[in-house]
Amino acid sequence: MYAENRIRWKKAVPLFLMMIPGLFYLCINNYLPMTGILVAFKDYDPLGGIFGSKWIGFENFKFLFHSSDTIYILRNTLLYNVAFIILNTLFSVGMAVLLAEITNRLAVKFYQTALLLPSLVSTVILNYMVLLFLDGKTGYINNTILSFLNRSPVSWYSEPKYWPFILLFVNTWRSAGKMSIIYYATIIGFDSGLYEAANIDGASAWQKIKYITIPQLGPVIIVMTTIAVGHIFTADFGLFYQVPLDSGALYGVTNVLDTYVYRALIQLNDVGMSSAAGVFQSLVGFCLVISTNILLRKKSPENALF
Repeated sequence: MYAENRIRWKKAVPLFLMMIPGLFYLCINNYLPMTGILVAFKDYDPLGGIFGSKWIGFENFKFLFHSSDTIYILRNTLLYNVAFIILNTLFSVGMAVLLAEITNRLAVKFYQTALLLPSLVSTVILNYMVLLFLDGKTGYINNTILSFLNRSPVSWYSEPKYWPFILLFVNTWRSAGKMSIIYYATIIGFDSGLYEAANIDGASAWQKIKYITIPQLGPVIIVMTTIAVGHIFTADFGLFYQVPLDSGALYGVTNVLDTYVYRALIQLNDVGMSSAAGVFQSLVGFCLVISTNILLRKKSPENALF
């Protein structure tokens, strides 16, 4: 037994050596900065640093929960992220299924690249792309579409009622394509014998998708959704701040936790409060992931993350 264990450890030594750079990066990038959590419980003084600042307990957290805006900010953050998860999952799975139906390799590569490109667009460029369509004076929609329909121009950046739909569209356009590549990679790994058997039985394309592809994609969809749930109280700052051009008229529908904390940080210059918001988001996300995983283990143990 001792000799077998020794041989096993010798074989594992190269793997451990390969793991060292990754562990080093993980510690430097993910665990060492966690000392900054202390800032959330202190009246941060740049001269005193993290350890020299005065301890004030949960005073920084009161800013988040004693404000009259807290309810609608948390509501916006939660509802937007729920909608993002649902729409991104539906569109990404749909696009992945359509990609799997294409037999031409060149066409598949072209569509994969086209679907991936939106996720590579920076928020600044995305902001100008949206402005190109929605600008009140030179925007494509006002000057071309509404003009052709003999409709009066719309002041998009002062009309809150349109922005929930605009933000949903922009986020789906930007994110669903990237997620579809993950689902497509899963689909092409399925056993082709299942589809061949379905063809012999005379199954239609829709029946193969419904009874073979979607059920087998279930575990991956669950994992991706569980990961997304962990970020349900974390919003895309660029999407909600830069794309609406920080328009005060739109705060009711574009103000989420991240933008609220940023604006408060700019006005109050309170680093401790900003850190408290980050701790709150992380704790809520952690609890949601653990809760979701517990439910999965009870209902479907094979699909649980851990």
